[in-house]
Amino acid sequence: MQPGVMKQMVWKMLVRDKQLYLLALPAIIYFLLFKYWPMWGVLIAFQDYSPFQGFWNSDWAGVKHFQRFFTHNDFWKLMRNTLAINILSLTLFFPLPIFLSLLLNELRVPWFKKTVQSIIYLPHFLSWVIIVGISFLMLGYSEGFVNNMLAAFGMERIEFLTDPNKFWLLLTLQVIWKEAGWGTVIFLAAIAAVDPQLYEASRMDGAGRLRQMWHVTLPAIRNVIVILLILRIGHMMDVGFEQVYLMMNGAVAQVADVFDTYVYRSGIQQGQFSYSTAVGLFKSVVGLVLVVGANYLAKRLGDDGVY
Repeated sequence: MQPGVMKQMVWKMLVRDKQLYLLALPAIIYFLLFKYWPMWGVLIAFQDYSPFQGFWNSDWAGVKHFQRFFTHNDFWKLMRNTLAINILSLTLFFPLPIFLSLLLNELRVPWFKKTVQSIIYLPHFLSWVIIVGISFLMLGYSEGFVNNMLAAFGMERIEFLTDPNKFWLLLTLQVIWKEAGWGTVIFLAAIAAVDPQLYEASRMDGAGRLRQMWHVTLPAIRNVIVILLILRIGHMMDVGFEQVYLMMNGAVAQVADVFDTYVYRSGIQQGQFSYSTAVGLFKSVVGLVLVVGANYLAKRLGDDGVY
């Protein structure tokens, strides 16, 4: 197709759908200003950036900061902690909203279904400060409710918050309590779009409710599950700074320190802007590779993928 003909077709499309593009214009401007334009800032990962010299006048350093990070004593510790927390979240948290959605879909009393949904949605709207505060009130060693109950029954108190062996699981349980209910929103919407005739046909073939879930509902929402799984895999290098930072203490520092807290400590507290940007860029590149790889694998297995 000739460039002139292509230009005419694009112009006709813009004129025809001008109202839709005007509607999308604020979002486009937002992403250009706050998502794409700041991406130039990753250049300081290759500089010895100084706020006094500015963005363009700072000395170039090549890959010095990346070499320093990859040879740092904390690199493998950060990698271990970040991946361990995310793998636990992927295996324990990700399937739970799907399971909850299947159960909610089977509820036949409307008022009860709405009540249950409201109850499990509520923790999502609580900040991590409140969630961590509740955790300290419930699990604290000396004043925590759980340990006070154990002491009242003559049992030994348990170090929930300062035991390194329990820290990763504790973070995962917090995420489950806070976000599992909210995670059902997309899956319930996908289940609502399933053709009712499929359920009728399965009932005629003698399928009970469990078989309908397994052979009708889950295959029907498979593409949604795969897309969300791919996006989740892309966040394998992100743990969530606020939750980990609030839960961290000296006793669990060796298992709690992740890339996000390391970037905050080296970049904000110590002023190593170029070094911390290099760490953040490394995280982003790994996330991109994971998304592309997971999407490629999904397509090879016959799913649509993200793109």
